[in-house]
Amino acid sequence: MTDHDSAYADLVGEDSHGQWAFGTSFDDPLAGVDTTVPDDVDPKALAAYCLMLGDDALISSQRLAQWSTRAPELEEEVALANVGLDLLGQARLLLARAAKADPTVVPFISETSPVPAEDALAFFREDSAFRNVRLTELDNGDFAKSQVRLLVFSTWRLAIFSRLKASRDPVLAAVADKGVKEMTYHRDYAARWVVTLGCGTEESQRRAREGLDHIWPYVSELFAPTDEEIGLAQVGVAVDPRDVRDEFDSVLAQVLHAAELDAPEGKSVGTIGGRGGRRGIHTEAFGPLVAEMQVVARAHPEGVW
Repeated sequence: MTDHDSAYADLVGEDSHGQWAFGTSFDDPLAGVDTTVPDDVDPKALAAYCLMLGDDALISSQRLAQWSTRAPELEEEVALANVGLDLLGQARLLLARAAKADPTVVPFISETSPVPAEDALAFFREDSAFRNVRLTELDNGDFAKSQVRLLVFSTWRLAIFSRLKASRDPVLAAVADKGVKEMTYHRDYAARWVVTLGCGTEESQRRAREGLDHIWPYVSELFAPTDEEIGLAQVGVAVDPRDVRDEFDSVLAQVLHAAELDAPEGKSVGTIGGRGGRRGIHTEAFGPLVAEMQVVARAHPEGVW
């Protein structure tokens, strides 16, 4: 078969190196950005922190992608997909930043692998190497449960990113500056739906309440700082999540009051030996989620097109 016989012959153009088949883009997302780590900042701690924030966004995005063709209305399907794409963009930048700060975090594939570092981190890490909070990986459940989770997650992340705009790391500051605009919409979108469901029919209120009961035990983990977060916060790079608890509680109280719902009390899943999602301890729902996300890349680890 000659090139003229193939419908795909010109897709890659004149690039003799080819392109990896599974990435979101083929340009360096941090091209032209100063990624030098300040002398008083531990590169490994910075990489770990970027993995945490990046994995939160990546896993949330994957869950939201599962609503495609399943949302109750086309408009909501588009809205959820857009939220997922925003988070995927954040994940890509943060994972790339982690790799720049500490290249040892990137899983080895081969000497000649065309896989970009951020894609290697997304598709070739084992389950226990992910550092997302467990709230992000819970099953979608029904529409109400997903909206409650999005409200909780986006309220917390927006509070973190609002402070992270002042980070001494220019990459984190830039990601946060853009992310604040995105997550303001994410939070408001979810809040409107929680109020609509809570103040709607008896059935919609029941589902919203069950969503709260399901999500709330995982809230405490959002405010349990790691050593990396504490250390980096002390040098003006990260945010100690304990510092945003009051803001989070205030926003959630306003939304739940408007929705005629109450936050559950005294419920927390706790940790295993003091370890939770930030230390690679995940829920039963996590393995199948990661397998679904990684299956094509792992089946063709060096696929090019």
